Amino acid sequence: MKELNKTRMLAEFKEIVALPCHTLQERPVLELLQSKLAAMGFEMQEDDAGKQLGGNCGNLWAFLPGNKEGATSVLFSAHMDGVEPCGGTTVVQKDGILYSDGTTILGGDDKSGVVAILEGVRMLLEENAEHGDIQLLFTIAEEGGVNGSRCMDKSLLKAEVGYALDSEGAPGEIVVGAPGQYKYTISIHGKKAHGGLEPEKGINSVMIAAKALADVKRYGRIDEETTCNIGIINGGTATNIVPDLVVIQGDARSRNNEKLNAIKDEIVNTICTSAEKYGAKAEAEVENKYSSFLVEEDSKVVELAKDACAACGFKADVTLTGGGSDANFINAYGVPCVILGTGMSNVHTVEEFLKEEDLYNSAYLVYEILKAAAK
Repeated sequence: MKELNKTRMLAEFKEIVALPCHTLQERPVLELLQSKLAAMGFEMQEDDAGKQLGGNCGNLWAFLPGNKEGATSVLFSAHMDGVEPCGGTTVVQKDGILYSDGTTILGGDDKSGVVAILEGVRMLLEENAEHGDIQLLFTIAEEGGVNGSRCMDKSLLKAEVGYALDSEGAPGEIVVGAPGQYKYTISIHGKKAHGGLEPEKGINSVMIAAKALADVKRYGRIDEETTCNIGIINGGTATNIVPDLVVIQGDARSRNNEKLNAIKDEIVNTICTSAEKYGAKAEAEVENKYSSFLVEEDSKVVELAKDACAACGFKADVTLTGGGSDANFINAYGVPCVILGTGMSNVHTVEEFLKEEDLYNSAYLVYEILKAAAK
């Protein structure tokens, strides 16, 4: 197997995580990637997802034509944004593990995926190896709703198979299924009154919301593929005013669409019906955030990943996840796509860390997938 330039890859990781990468403010990352991809000979295009979402850039697409007829065309994807506090990250190395200095996240989610794609492709090109068409997609606004890929220009998707490098498992993890998600917002309307002078004239939306929530019998883990969470409650304006509005927000997820619809309806209908029973009015807004996907284990996209794992000496761990990612929309838009682990750990916290070995192994995996796709 070709030797990887670890010094170059680690320096590139440090370079990218130091850039501002706030959701919908990813342009510094995009412009750096444009310069790196141009040096590798990629043609590039920026779509209008940023305009749709109010950001300062769109998703970055890059394309390199293959040099072997009949080779499988491959898409690799990673997202450019990070959760707060992000950007300006100082990487601390200790005993083969990468940390931040504690003031920001590390940014392995998802810059480990970004640099693995860059280095894996670079290795292939430096070797002048045969390959099929290579398509890269670096998305915006993945954090907080997978919105960049939802708004992608899906007409640009050309590959036969896809790989999103965006999971906490070590290289070798192949995620073949993920849930769909509904987000719901329920507004409970009471009646305002002075809490000291005439509370009896009011309808207390806070107390009614509490009673309605108590009537919800199923939440949290429903079964092995279904969850439901009530995550935000807002209401009231002052202690001396009977509150006239409470807003409840939550989500439901499942890898089974029938179960997803059932638990979503159960939660929303229970809260709305109960609120009205107790004297308030209720209205619900339900948003379908993304659809579930399940890729068959004997499909080409999985077989190529397994072949690459074998070439790298990794154990292939085919598994499922409970969260959404860009892979949900890549699958929905017609390209079978699995999620690959990059070893990121304690993500979305300032305690995030990443083993150097996992960083390098992710690049090896990209390289070997491209080699396998050319056979």
